[in-house]
Amino acid sequence: MELVIEKVVIYGSVALLCLIVVGIYLLKLRRTSRKTARKIEEARAAGTHEPISLHPVVDPNNCIATGACITACPEKDILGILNGKATPINISQCIGHGACFHACPTRAISLCIGTEKRGVELPHVSEHFETNVPGISIAGELGGMGLIRNAVEQGRQAVEYIDSVIDRSHKAGYDLLIVGAGPAGISGSLTAKKLGMNCITLEQDSLGGTVFTFPRTKVVMTSPMELPLHGRVKMLETSKTQLLDLWTSVLTKNDIHIIEQTKAERIYPESNYFRISTSTGEEYTAKHVLLAIGRRGTPRKLNIPGEESQKVAYRMLEPEMIKGEHIMVVGGGDSAVEAALQLCDLNTVTLSYRKEAFSRIKPGNREKITEAMEQGKLDVRFSTNLTKIEQEEVILANGGTGDQRIRNDRVYIFAGGELPTQFLNKIGIQITKKFGEAVLKHN
Repeated sequence: MELVIEKVVIYGSVALLCLIVVGIYLLKLRRTSRKTARKIEEARAAGTHEPISLHPVVDPNNCIATGACITACPEKDILGILNGKATPINISQCIGHGACFHACPTRAISLCIGTEKRGVELPHVSEHFETNVPGISIAGELGGMGLIRNAVEQGRQAVEYIDSVIDRSHKAGYDLLIVGAGPAGISGSLTAKKLGMNCITLEQDSLGGTVFTFPRTKVVMTSPMELPLHGRVKMLETSKTQLLDLWTSVLTKNDIHIIEQTKAERIYPESNYFRISTSTGEEYTAKHVLLAIGRRGTPRKLNIPGEESQKVAYRMLEPEMIKGEHIMVVGGGDSAVEAALQLCDLNTVTLSYRKEAFSRIKPGNREKITEAMEQGKLDVRFSTNLTKIEQEEVILANGGTGDQRIRNDRVYIFAGGELPTQFLNKIGIQITKKFGEAVLKHN
């Protein structure tokens, strides 16, 4: 009898302990769900709940709520746990690192482009990255894959395929012309060199492409990548400068020269190859063309002295990392207003807008910026134009009142973008809409 009682006590204690643990877990889960639900409502009100580009989609049947995706994500509140499943919060803020995809232990996450209701236009490419125009291929972000590691892999694969099918009896000046010197373009250039192809690469801005328009302190790569003619790159978190130094070193070592500040403006067939005209007036001919440009389009520039400075950026990430600076924000849309509002608590911010008043911003942003102006937290200069960027100052033109010199450490320009759709249409490349289609998923 005593033994039976002892067993009952032991089993009862274990059962009670299990109930306590389960109770604590359920309580924590309930609190987490409430917190996530609140964040989702805030995201909906702020217009950041719907995806706009590459984003994670969670399969609820496979998700076991480990939270690994949330921990791995270098951004803030992209995903959260709601009712025991990972769910999107500020999904429009996702910039496609893919850390959640690789971190999920149950393979419950896919990276998709578009949604069931809102499609995203992408150029149609074959399994070999060739478009409907024979001889023209696309790799990297323009095709929907912005991850550095995957863009590098696509650049390599695309050029390897081109090399396998090229007719070397052509009369063009080059076997291959690559447009864009971001991750895909650099990888493609190195692969072409490795394969002995006569290749030239054009970049409308500077080496690194859209990676270096980000004002981010760190560039995150979720896993090691294989860089042609170099080998395995294990830098999982590195600064933009370190990544640029690596690319520059590998290109220099292999005697590859990127033609920078040269925009490909027109590509058209001529005989059995392509002729490419550029913004500098130069023309090139090539048997094949690889487009390795960003899908977000070219940031519209002001074309003013000093705009090439390292302190100028056209997108803003990690505003919480910027403190104690004098910042100039240019633009009158939601992007400019939201950037100024995020920065003004910890910095001295001036917003320059060429018109007399804001006319196309969300009501919520209008209320917030009006409040910030009334409280003296934000200096808004209407009817002004930024005319020059210097090392420690910027110059604003203000109609008949003369130029204004303002102390400055950093400049953000939100003047819109020149989307590549027209460029692709002129070439004859077919554009299709993707409705929630996975571009990276587990087999």
